[in-house]
Amino acid sequence: MIVIPAIDIKNGKCVRLLQGRMDAETVFSDDPAAMGSRWEEEGAELIHVVDLDGAVAKRPVNLETIRRIIDRVNVPVQVGGGIRDMDTVRMYMAHGVSRVVIGTEAIKNPDLVKEACREFPDRIVVGIDAMAGKVAIEGWTEATEVTAVELARQFEGYGVAAINFTDIERDGMRTGPNLKETEKFAISTSIPVVASGGVSSIEDIKNLVPLESAGVVGVITGRALYDGSLELKAAIEIFNKV
Repeated sequence: MIVIPAIDIKNGKCVRLLQGRMDAETVFSDDPAAMGSRWEEEGAELIHVVDLDGAVAKRPVNLETIRRIIDRVNVPVQVGGGIRDMDTVRMYMAHGVSRVVIGTEAIKNPDLVKEACREFPDRIVVGIDAMAGKVAIEGWTEATEVTAVELARQFEGYGVAAINFTDIERDGMRTGPNLKETEKFAISTSIPVVASGGVSSIEDIKNLVPLESAGVVGVITGRALYDGSLELKAAIEIFNKV
């Protein structure tokens, strides 16, 4: 299991949102590339980047900022937010992105995920954001009646690298990850799962360790790293001891 630091970009800055609300942001850095370098120095094996403006605009918005992150670090970078077609997937891959995260289009256009997996096997991540077990899309602004499990099962056997499973109600709230729902979700699919949302302390990291047997391969964390309630090195050490 690995710890994946998140860099969420809005207006070219590194921010964190509360429960995905674009009007509830905290700016942590004017230099996202410098943050990427910091997380690499502290041991990150993968960096998760989200173009928040892109998620709303339905197209890449902060491309230059993302390119600076990729140029600055030597570890793999995965990018999500505003990825709605194969041209965008190919564009990001051409710029050196290791993995592309497809969220809203996974439910609106599942064939995009399948086509992307055929062209870039093991480099496509499906982002599933859920509230009370149901998938939310369009930067978490729209609820659906599709369950997270139903959506995940559509992509089994296509070469999806991982599913980023986010519990929206916990995201940015520092209330601890939803262990029960994450475990339940991971058990329901053969695709590796990365947990996201709610991590606030080293205890939360320790509590995630048993979920590895259910298929959880990593955890994305953001706000806790930026406000200092979680140290990346310490979190990585917990998983290294397992």
